[in-house]
Parts: sequence; C-alpha cells; structure tokens
Amino acid sequence: MIRPFILAAILSGTSLLANADEVQIAVAANFSAPIKLIAADFEKDTGHKAVIATGATGAFYAQIRNGAPFEVFLSADDETPTKLEAEGKTVAGSRFTYAVGKLVLWSAKPGFVDAKGEVLKKGEFAHLSLANPKTAPYGAAAVETLKKLGVFDSLQSKIVQGENISQAQQFIATGNAELGFVALSQVWKDGKLTSGSGWLVPADFYAPIKQDAVILANGKGKAAAEALIKYLKGDKARAVIKSFGYEI
Repeated sequence: MIRPFILAAILSGTSLLANADEVQIAVAANFSAPIKLIAADFEKDTGHKAVIATGATGAFYAQIRNGAPFEVFLSADDETPTKLEAEGKTVAGSRFTYAVGKLVLWSAKPGFVDAKGEVLKKGEFAHLSLANPKTAPYGAAAVETLKKLGVFDSLQSKIVQGENISQAQQFIATGNAELGFVALSQVWKDGKLTSGSGWLVPADFYAPIKQDAVILANGKGKAAAEALIKYLKGDKARAVIKSFGYEI
C-alpha cells in the first residue's frame, strides 16, 4: 500500500515532469559561468530545462534578426534588446535589467597588474587582450577606458581582439596576452579574484554596462521562457549573480 504522502510526492513529481519544457536561450559570453549555475537550479526548482548558447551580443543580434530559434536573450547591454524590441522581435513588457557588469584589467600572472592600472601607462608588455568593441559591450568599455587614460593610440599595436569576452579572457589565461580587459564575473567569485592579478576599472571610466534580459518573439506564450524570466528576478538567482561581482 502506498502511503498518502508518498503518493502525493509521486503525483507532484509526475505533474512537474508533465509540465516541463525546454527554453532556448542566447547568453552574453560574460554571463556564461553564472547562467550554468542558475540553469541547474532552474531545472531543479521548476522542471524546465534551459538550453544555453553563449557568444557576443552583437553576433546574437544578427542571428536573432535572421530567424535564430532563441526564445530568451540575456544581453551584455541594454541597447541591443531595446533595438530588438523596437523591431518587434520581443515580447512587449518582458525586458528588464538582470545585472550591471563591471570591467577589470586582468592578468593570469600574480602581481603583474597593479591596483591602479599603472601597468598600462608603462607599456611593458607585448599583447593586450580585449573583446571586439563592435560586437561586445565589454570590448567597447575597454576602448573607452584606454581613451580615458590617454593610452589608446600608443597601445594600438599591442591590442589583440577576441571575438567575444570569453575568447579575450582565454588569450590571457593561456599566456598569449600578458594582460587584458575582461568582465569581472569571469575572474571573480565570492568576493575575490579566482587567480592572477587585477585592477577593477572605476565605473566612471566607461558607460554603465546594464545587461538586459528579454523574451524573444519565439518565446511568446511559452511557459518555460516566462518561468526563466521570473526565476532570474528571484532571490536564488540574484544571489548567484551577485556572487560573481555583478550589481543588481
């Protein structure tokens, strides 16, 4: 005989599975680590599965306009989702800022980057990595920072560009570039750098990196897409986001 509380648990689990669905999400590369943790919790708590693709925001914009099957977009800026909204590619009223990003000058080598970023003015390095400023908001913020410091022109020949912020970080991690600009979330966890040395770029050196999420037209009426947006606003997801150095 199945006890009532066991039967209730079985029925509850069956109901969850019956209502479970997948949501296809395009995620800015800087948010790849947090979204993996959030997606795991999301599936555990809701039964829905998030299928994740990561890349440069600008590249995703082009793909979405050309009919890519994404249902939710987690951008690295607020401008791209706003443009998609104006073009009728999103669900009206679903857009919101899920995180505010921070830029850091980072090296995989301990002690290489000083606490004030003076290493940039000394120029004693061969390569400086950053993401493509035309498609990646963090790359654009890096260029703003270099211009603010007055070193953009003198360092032009040393700049190596990644297609997105993940590739820019990989260049540094593998030693192909001694240092470079990455998202703080890529090298930060629970209040400290995970490795190497870094300079947290002052927020007034670049335009605020407000990262917006939005349900795309393909996600209209989809329970999993709506559930994910709701989940991103919840305490559990917000705690994960903050642990990677983002502001909420």
